[in-house]
Amino acid sequence: MKTNAIRISEYGGPEVLEFREIDLPELQPGEARIRHTAIGLNFIDTYHRSGLYPMPLPTGLGSEAAGIVEAVANDVSSVKVGDRVVYTGRPTDSYSEIRNFDANQLVPIPNEISDEQAAAILLKGLTAWYLLRKSYEVKSGDNILLYAAAGGVGLIACQWASHLGANIIGVVSTDQKAELAQSHGCNQIIMANENIPEKVMSYTNNEGVAAVYDSIGRDTFFSSLDSLRPHGVMVTFGNASGPVDPFAPAELAKRHSLYVTRPILADFISQRDNLLLASRELFDLVKNGIIKININQKYALKDTAQAHRDLESRKTTGSTILLP
Repeated sequence: MKTNAIRISEYGGPEVLEFREIDLPELQPGEARIRHTAIGLNFIDTYHRSGLYPMPLPTGLGSEAAGIVEAVANDVSSVKVGDRVVYTGRPTDSYSEIRNFDANQLVPIPNEISDEQAAAILLKGLTAWYLLRKSYEVKSGDNILLYAAAGGVGLIACQWASHLGANIIGVVSTDQKAELAQSHGCNQIIMANENIPEKVMSYTNNEGVAAVYDSIGRDTFFSSLDSLRPHGVMVTFGNASGPVDPFAPAELAKRHSLYVTRPILADFISQRDNLLLASRELFDLVKNGIIKININQKYALKDTAQAHRDLESRKTTGSTILLP
């Protein structure tokens, strides 16, 4: 069986992305075949493409998509043909028209949510879930610092943290993004070129924040540490500026006994029960209007290279999807 997909045979910039015909393998035990209707675009996809997170080559890309189940292996009972499903996970091959995938990682899409919404929100929404609910559990009244507050994860996290009663200080790069973050629950704004710890202290009466959610990495790591209150939690979950350099644990001690964690989503949803519970919590917030999904960009699958260029140059806001 033939299908079209994005493939890379070397690491590099968006120019290494190839849209071409491939052979789809036979279903293996435990797998389902999904015809994609919408594909999520995420910043981690650029890390896979560039080689920051290396994978064996050649490879597909993409970790999130929604679609219709077209076939299932004989031993699969978790989904059936015709189901609308969404998933996030590896192997990275969601940049495709049709693919085979582990049926136990497929999440049923509620009737109230469209395929495009599901593809735009599952990875980013579950990321916001493990940040706010697992890495540091946000409590009402907490001050928190959130980088890329107008991005895909950021807008969801702003709405979710606001619902939990937090005071959100968001870091953004433009006035337009500042307005967008504020309209989604962000209480105070810091521009990316400002002195972040100084601004944080001015917003928190020199106390600092309970937690920092930092997706930038190398360039902001110590600014983030300097923004925390005593015993605060630094959650580093992305590398937009490159991976964090090694540092001495004494850096945490001299800033009043801080904590640092580097979580990844897979460790929180490796069991199907946990995946379904987390997805249900996310979808319920969407259905109840607490989290609104912002699909601000759509690209044809064949135009994925342009989507990557726009994402990396900070031209995108909210969520972006690819359409097969």
